Amino acid sequence: MTRLNLKKRLAQPSPLLAPGVYDALSALVAQQAGFEALYLSGASIAYTMLGRSDVGLTSYAEVQQALSHITERVDTPVIVDADTGFGNALNVMRTVQGFERAGAAMIQLEDQTFPKRCGHLDGKSVIATQEMVGKLKAAVDARRSASTLILARTDAVATEGLESALERAERYLECGVDALFIEALRTPEQMDAACGRFASRVPLLANMVEGGKTPVQSASQLGQRGFRIVIFPGGTVRAVTHTLQAYYGSLHQNQTTEPWQSQMLDFDGLNEVIGTPQLLETGKRYE
Repeated sequence: MTRLNLKKRLAQPSPLLAPGVYDALSALVAQQAGFEALYLSGASIAYTMLGRSDVGLTSYAEVQQALSHITERVDTPVIVDADTGFGNALNVMRTVQGFERAGAAMIQLEDQTFPKRCGHLDGKSVIATQEMVGKLKAAVDARRSASTLILARTDAVATEGLESALERAERYLECGVDALFIEALRTPEQMDAACGRFASRVPLLANMVEGGKTPVQSASQLGQRGFRIVIFPGGTVRAVTHTLQAYYGSLHQNQTTEPWQSQMLDFDGLNEVIGTPQLLETGKRYE
């Protein structure tokens, strides 16, 4: 399968909906559901790999490894959350080059201080605009291919207000980035202000977090406002965690999976999803 050209896709008027994934299995199931792109959330890696909060605990190597496993398994383009680039401009260059080699279609970088935290948690802080400008220029220079897109995120709405965040986004756009992400817009009016300023010039990303700062809307509603990328980054883990709570609770209470079997894939069902028959057939060619 030929991987979708993300740059060409973002030139289309309809919004691109990218669900959150955190490993190869979640990415595979999302691809099978028909999504055109996937979003590898740093928060979701922290939640699932570490069982911890999104407070800057994940490393470059852990995200790069998760990305590699995903792009080895699926052809759908992956937007990867690179947090702050894991350091200064030199770290950003290493991050961009490593994630590009690992198959990232778009690499997101944010202007928080390190250690960062989830964009919808309180207590964030941001670096100076000029420092972020330097990091974004380093990112643009570091990529090997112009088809590897750079997404600039600002978290300044929470710390400096909307106007400052929009001004930061303007400076970031001047660096040659391919898309903008103004995190944690509080109201529909703020969302419209961001779209009014940028939507005609560059793809804007809308981040939908259930219970977060931004009003949750559908991809079509957000597309009508002017957003061209819509992500639901943590919804996958929240759904999986809810399911696991119910599954483990039932198993502990009933001492068997029998009450849950109508809500599960059986052995053959899971093997069908992950392609076991095809894998075994391929192996036979080399016996």
